Amino acid sequence: MRDAYHEELDSIGDSLVEMARLVGSAIGRATTAMLDADLQLAENVIAADEKVDTLQRELETKAINLLARQQPVATDLRIVVTSLRMSADLERSGDLAQHVAKVARLRYPDSAVPRDLHATILEMGQLAQRLMAKTAEILITKDVDLALQLEQDDDAIDLLHRTLFQHLMDDRWKHGIETAVDVTLLGRYYERFADHAVSVARRIVYLVTGDYADEVDPAAAAEGVAEGVAEGVQPENA
Repeated sequence: MRDAYHEELDSIGDSLVEMARLVGSAIGRATTAMLDADLQLAENVIAADEKVDTLQRELETKAINLLARQQPVATDLRIVVTSLRMSADLERSGDLAQHVAKVARLRYPDSAVPRDLHATILEMGQLAQRLMAKTAEILITKDVDLALQLEQDDDAIDLLHRTLFQHLMDDRWKHGIETAVDVTLLGRYYERFADHAVSVARRIVYLVTGDYADEVDPAAAAEGVAEGVAEGVQPENA
């Protein structure tokens, strides 16, 4: 009975990893679809979001059933509750990738992004994809140090987001209001996508240590996790 219980807990973790990988791929493909005005690729990204939604619904069902039947406590309870919150972050990330693809579809056969901003948007898309790839890795390894570093990686997205606004506010902007709206929305989509990746990473820190990310000293966290692994116990404060 307990083996089945732990298998269900593990399957929740597996679903989170799969969601992270799917939405990471989606943001990369949506970026390509937008910059290349690739309608078929945009449609594929939009349709593929249903898989992420399905995974979230299945995860929620598993989590609720575990809470009702097993009444987990301590670390196990933290896993279930935190997983529900992380799945919401990942589902929303999938929606944001879908929004990017919908902008591509709306402006087809043209690109929604002016040529002089292609490099900036491409970099935002690549950074967002890498952030989510790291998030998937963190979900697997429970690496607190890497999770804490993710917030620093997010600063690069924020800087590019501000760069977009500098272009929009420049007196030399010549692409019109419609394009300005598209670029504003796209910048927001990438910035929020990265924020959700960071949110998942911060929840992993809480899951492993029992403390919130802004309360954790990276060196102490690494030492505590290493000691816990050496002793064969899960590090927790619950």
